[in-house]
Amino acid sequence: MIVIQNVGPSSPARRRRQWVKRLEWGVLLGLMVLIYGSHAPLIALTKVNGQVPFSPSSCVVMIELVKLLISLVTLLLAGDVSALRAAPSPVLVAPYAVPAVLYALNNNLVVLMQAYMDPSSYQVLSNLKIASTALLYSFCLGKRLRSAQWLSLGLLMGAGVCHSYSSLDLGDLERAEAEASPQLHVTAWGLFLVLVYCFISGLAAVYTERVLKSQQLPLSLQNLYLYVFGVAINGVSSLSSVASEKGFLQGYSGAVWAIIAGQAANGLLMSVVLKHGSGITRLFVISCSMLVNALLSWAILGLQLTPLFLLPVSMIGLAAYLYYK
Repeated sequence: MIVIQNVGPSSPARRRRQWVKRLEWGVLLGLMVLIYGSHAPLIALTKVNGQVPFSPSSCVVMIELVKLLISLVTLLLAGDVSALRAAPSPVLVAPYAVPAVLYALNNNLVVLMQAYMDPSSYQVLSNLKIASTALLYSFCLGKRLRSAQWLSLGLLMGAGVCHSYSSLDLGDLERAEAEASPQLHVTAWGLFLVLVYCFISGLAAVYTERVLKSQQLPLSLQNLYLYVFGVAINGVSSLSSVASEKGFLQGYSGAVWAIIAGQAANGLLMSVVLKHGSGITRLFVISCSMLVNALLSWAILGLQLTPLFLLPVSMIGLAAYLYYK
């Protein structure tokens, strides 16, 4: 007697695999949102007398170094020792230097822009990187987006602007800062720099996705190439600032090491998203993390949420529905 197993598109085994895959992606994205959202509150917890006691540039180097070491250990545990013994082709490895250069450039742009605009204006205008990433994603990767998807990305930008202006009520603290600092301002040079920053941010994400997907190499090996350049480039750029400001590990606390561990984990998880998912998913992760940031700031730092906090929450939910339906 011949037994025919149910292996069609709607078989229980296939449905089970689909649910497991969705669960894995849900856990991965949820963890990323939590780490992204906790970044700013953790930095606030490290401050001593209102100042960050450690060198931000050394922190970036440490994050890249941790990602490099984890990638190396992962590669060894996977048994891909032959990939390490073989001398890599310069043509194969060279493309991984580009994202490191772009991210290092943007890290410096963030500092430079503060001289030409106030922090609130930077927070609002930086949402333009959603548009730049989407345009580059469509143009460079040949991904055609539906009208509803473009609308969803517009909603995502709007949610970022609404969150920046209205989600947190800083009360007396905000009024005190307003009295001690200039009002909202953006110079022409500042606007140019923020546009360059948003373009580079989108280009780095799209280029990294293209490189990761175009080469049939283990992701841990690709990460190894990425973070070797990341450590080298950020290490060189941080030498002068560390020497002139603080010692390399001076001011490090438990919260700082938590930031390093979290950002290293997020970088590795993001490479999974770019390799097997989409750079647009990254935008939704960053947008959702704003909401987590607000909630943690309320719970940990005592900042008050306004009723308008529900507006960006609703906009992000609608944007996700329109994009992925």
